Amino acid sequence: MTLEDWLNDGWLIGHESSRQEINDLFGVADRDLLDCQTEGLSADWKMNIAYNAGLQSATAALAAAGYRATRDAHHYRVIQSLAYTIGAEAKVIAKFNEFRKKRNIGGYERAGLVSDHEANEMLALARQLRGWVERWIHESHPELL
Repeated sequence: MTLEDWLNDGWLIGHESSRQEINDLFGVADRDLLDCQTEGLSADWKMNIAYNAGLQSATAALAAAGYRATRDAHHYRVIQSLAYTIGAEAKVIAKFNEFRKKRNIGGYERAGLVSDHEANEMLALARQLRGWVERWIHESHPELL
């Protein structure tokens, strides 16, 4: 499969990104990377904020590649697209997807599901994604930085 296949399947739409859009997405990611370290946050909330930072970085990569995920399974598609944009390893994508599922349960069904260790793992992953995506855009689409 390719992102073009996803486009043909209706999972993505074509999108022309801009330097401003990429800068804005990285701005949200950077804000969230800082905010999730605020003293007194629950592990659930810390992970949720770190997750959003990672998701915004992945969204920046997908936008730079010329696509946007449709609303159906939006977060799932953005995360899975990392294999086709930055060439993320399957284990990285699987871990990010685990956090997506945990975030959904913790955000809508049950509090206290996330441990401090898991929140810190998501923060570390979000930081890595931010760096990987910026490097990939710099190498593949430098006009967007």
